[in-house]
Amino acid sequence: MKILSMTATFGKLDNQTLTLEPGLQVIHAPNEWGKSTWCAFMVAMLYGIETSQRSSSKGLADKERFAPWSGKPMSGRMDIQWNGRKITLERSTKGRTPFGQFRAYETESGLPTPELTGDNCGQTLLGVEKQVFLRSAFIRQSELPVTQDEALRRRLNALVTTGDESGASDALAQKLKDLKNKCRHNKTGKLPDAEKQRNDLTSKLRELSDLDAQCAQIARQQEQQKAMQMQLENHLAALAYNENRVYAEKLTAAKTAKAVAEARAQEAERRCADLPDGDTLSAAISRAEALRDAKEAAQTQAQLMPPAPAMPEVPRPYQGLNPDAALAQAEADSAAWSAGTGKGLPLLGILGIAAAVLGILLLCLSKWVPIVAGILVLVLGAVGLFAAIMKKNSRSAAMQTLQSKYAPLPPELWVSAAKANILAQAEYETRQQAYLSQLQSLNNRMESINSEIAALTGGESLARFAQTQQAALDSRKALAEAQRELERAAALVQALDGTRPDAPPPQFPDSLPFSEADTRQRLARCMADQTNLERQLGICHGRMTSLGQPEVLQQELEGVNRRIELLEQTYAALTLAQETLAQASTELQRRFAPRISAKAKEFFGKFTGGRYDRLILGEDLTLSVGAQGEDTLHDTQWRSDGTVDQLYLALRLAVAAELTPEAPLVLDDAFVRFDDDRTAAALALLKEEAAGKQVILFSCQIRESNLL
Repeated sequence: MKILSMTATFGKLDNQTLTLEPGLQVIHAPNEWGKSTWCAFMVAMLYGIETSQRSSSKGLADKERFAPWSGKPMSGRMDIQWNGRKITLERSTKGRTPFGQFRAYETESGLPTPELTGDNCGQTLLGVEKQVFLRSAFIRQSELPVTQDEALRRRLNALVTTGDESGASDALAQKLKDLKNKCRHNKTGKLPDAEKQRNDLTSKLRELSDLDAQCAQIARQQEQQKAMQMQLENHLAALAYNENRVYAEKLTAAKTAKAVAEARAQEAERRCADLPDGDTLSAAISRAEALRDAKEAAQTQAQLMPPAPAMPEVPRPYQGLNPDAALAQAEADSAAWSAGTGKGLPLLGILGIAAAVLGILLLCLSKWVPIVAGILVLVLGAVGLFAAIMKKNSRSAAMQTLQSKYAPLPPELWVSAAKANILAQAEYETRQQAYLSQLQSLNNRMESINSEIAALTGGESLARFAQTQQAALDSRKALAEAQRELERAAALVQALDGTRPDAPPPQFPDSLPFSEADTRQRLARCMADQTNLERQLGICHGRMTSLGQPEVLQQELEGVNRRIELLEQTYAALTLAQETLAQASTELQRRFAPRISAKAKEFFGKFTGGRYDRLILGEDLTLSVGAQGEDTLHDTQWRSDGTVDQLYLALRLAVAAELTPEAPLVLDDAFVRFDDDRTAAALALLKEEAAGKQVILFSCQIRESNLL
């Protein structure tokens, strides 16, 4: 198959066309031109887009990664030459499914090509599944290493071990695996089903045995509960029988107590025949107690009264005088005292002294007239001075009389003492009046209380009256208590006589110590336990019925065991067949590595100018190589990145030569880490391969074109 042209609305490609030529064609373009997009478009046109793929943190799904940037529906066209015919392939979006619509027809006539469908197009045209193509003839720089893939392994194994790709060995291995899976695959298959059936039957038989034992245990518990019920019921009968005798004794005692109560009530009624009623007696007693308390309070108040106020002492100068007269006298005497003590010598004495002095002066003169006049003046002065001295002596005696009258009070306190006497007398009269008023009020209160006591007791002492009334009230209370006691006794007699049980004796001797209430509780629990046991027994019988008959289950179990034995023999035989086939396949696979290794070594030798002359391919498609002069082989970890790329490119070309001899060989930047010499060698090898197939090389460097 050769690709003639491609037109794509795919990713960044918007209805762009790429025309290809037979043989080796190098397409040089810068980064982000769309080389990888054209490669992905080629694969999508041949094999479609996997719509179930989901984007993840590791990368976008193809349906999202290559959604047209223009927003148009994804679509494409590929013109190819296949088996001497020019055919056009078209894919377009169907609904929400990218490339869901497929069409294949002859380019010139337009006639449909029914052998090509959207599902088988790539495998029919290239002869391999998508994964085989991607791991052999579709070579990207980032995916140069050949990794294990089930489809690739199956193709290579069938090709090398049997000489063709019919896959008979794999088909037989798959058939054996399917047969084994029918017998057992993890938890599915005939063996697990039979084992599950055996386990179910065994579980049912075991459960039936357990249920049978449980039913026997429940039956024994039922017998025990029935025996306990009979004992409890007999104990209740014994308690009722004993209670009947106790009732008879209680009834006799109650009737006797009733007769005694009747006698007491009659005697109390006789004593209370002439007595007032209880309320009247209670009121009289309460009134007597109130009067007693009032009298005692009045007496206490009288005892606590202060003595009568004492008359104030009247100062001696004012005794016999009323306070106002005493004040007038004190004021007059005080004024007299002030008049007598406030002056020096009298005026007459002063004049006498002056005349005497003048007479003495006149006598000193030498003339007789002045001497006579002086003598006269001197005489007059002496007379006046004498008279003044006599008057002063008289006033001093009067002052002494006043002072002795008010002694020991000083003159300045005579008036204030008289005023204080007035105040003291006024205060005394006020206090005396209040005392007399309180005393009169208390006397009136005592007279009123005594009058009320006399009216209440009829002249009897209050204490005696209270005792008499209390005795009468006690008689009334005794009558009421006797009547109540009689009512209680009568009610008890009536109750005992009306509820007297008629209990037969117990059926057998009773030895239980429980009370009636405890016995009834135990009997209720016993009956509830029997009901619960009956329910459990019904559940067990129902479950046993649902499980089936043990004999039938045992027969089914024997049949299942025979079937399991047969299946296990079959499974063992299939396992033996698988092991035998695997051994045969392993033996045949010994031819696998030499064939691919020889071609890969040839290609790798051309890449490296014959430097490496040894190459071994492991069963897991890992490579080990040795250069000239090296004693041992080394895996790829010992080589440079460029050499590793060349080694894996040689292996990819060898695999492609074996598996996809007619398919185009597509390379996307596969020579990035090649030096110029090895790039030239690789281009020369591709030119040789291009003689029999189409080789398309995408590159971001001009080096390949220049070398060609």
